[in-house]
Amino acid sequence: MKIGIKWIVSFLIISIVAIGGLFWQPDVIAPNTGDFLDESAVVGADVAWILAAAGLVLLMTPGLSFFYGGMVGKKNVVSTMLQSFIALGVVSMLWVLVGFSLSFGDPIGFEIDGVHYGIIGNPFTYMFFNNVSIYPHKALASTIPFVLFALFQMKFAVITPALITGSFAERVRFISYLLFMVLFSLLIYTPLCHMVWHPDGLLNKYFGIKDFAGGTVVHMSAGFAALAGALVLGNRKNPHHEASNIPYVILGTGMLWFGWFGFNAGSALSANATAAVAFGTTTLASASAMMTYIFFDRLNSRPVSALGACIGAVVGLVAITPGCGFVSIQESIFIGFISAIVSNFMVNWKALKKIDDTLDVFACHGVGGIMGMVLTAIFAHGENASLLHGGIEVFAHHMIALLLVSIFAFFGSLMLYKITDAVISLRVKEDSEEMGLDLSQHGESLK
Repeated sequence: MKIGIKWIVSFLIISIVAIGGLFWQPDVIAPNTGDFLDESAVVGADVAWILAAAGLVLLMTPGLSFFYGGMVGKKNVVSTMLQSFIALGVVSMLWVLVGFSLSFGDPIGFEIDGVHYGIIGNPFTYMFFNNVSIYPHKALASTIPFVLFALFQMKFAVITPALITGSFAERVRFISYLLFMVLFSLLIYTPLCHMVWHPDGLLNKYFGIKDFAGGTVVHMSAGFAALAGALVLGNRKNPHHEASNIPYVILGTGMLWFGWFGFNAGSALSANATAAVAFGTTTLASASAMMTYIFFDRLNSRPVSALGACIGAVVGLVAITPGCGFVSIQESIFIGFISAIVSNFMVNWKALKKIDDTLDVFACHGVGGIMGMVLTAIFAHGENASLLHGGIEVFAHHMIALLLVSIFAFFGSLMLYKITDAVISLRVKEDSEEMGLDLSQHGESLK
């Protein structure tokens, strides 16, 4: 088999990173200096919970691989599952090298009326996990080691590009996808993460955006990137296929639901009452959405299917993510209900069907994220926290931010697809697509 220059370059990059780590001399920080507290500030219960939560969020990526892998045709199961699973390797390495620093490093941005607002983090603040130590960070996570906070956030960065893959399944070149994943993580995910979750980030500090666990940062960014990807790669030659393995989809849904407790409740960054509320709202929103989705299918003369139940459950999980720590359990049931109806409509909307988003990523994750952001701005508890609690300005800011994030994620991703395609063509050749990506890209098949 001929070895292309792209694979040689890829191996050289990982070699440089691996060997370079041996010669990296990190700064040694002292406790109770700068942004860091003494080790005595660490709370054991919080450490135990966030360690568990980080493991739960990591499980979501293999869960996603089963969820997506079971939906595609038999010739593309392995390739689709690998596209999700490989993010654990690529993004984890990228996160340690520079991703965490771009997301949570010292703010780089601009001033408004003398106040500084960050757009992205300084890449040198925590490069190669420099200064990412056992001491808690005063502003970001004051009761757990900073290294644990960084590793917990890593799992969010991992699953985001993996979510996108469902939109261009069955027709993308693997090496091209790897390049796009790197570009997306660096240029779309990290600035959004910084602007929403860093204390001095623009969307957080100026707009007051409430995104408890990633409805904006993760699901909207992935949803709009998925829509852009489906448009750039175009329709498959044979866009009609039957799901190859429904039990895989059910298994993947169960793993996602289980892991989502770490995703949402873990975002409290503490073993506290807020984590308990997020745990409850996550459960009920997903349950409500699952039941609503299959009943709405039946009302529209479609069968009650296992696939529909699984999609509905995931839509509920997506929709509750931004508001899980801000709304009540009773409100979460409505959030799951209304989001499932809207998403179901979008999945079956003929105009959207013309775009070959293979696994309806935009209709589920993009629309679910939008619904979650809007409904959080309506229901979030606290004085002047949302539309129902006197926060008209907060609601208006959320709508402006929703528009800005949508434009940034869609057009930014569109540009990155074009760049990737110019470097390495995105789409496989017609005969490779006909053969199936399992064999043509990986020399493997589902027996």
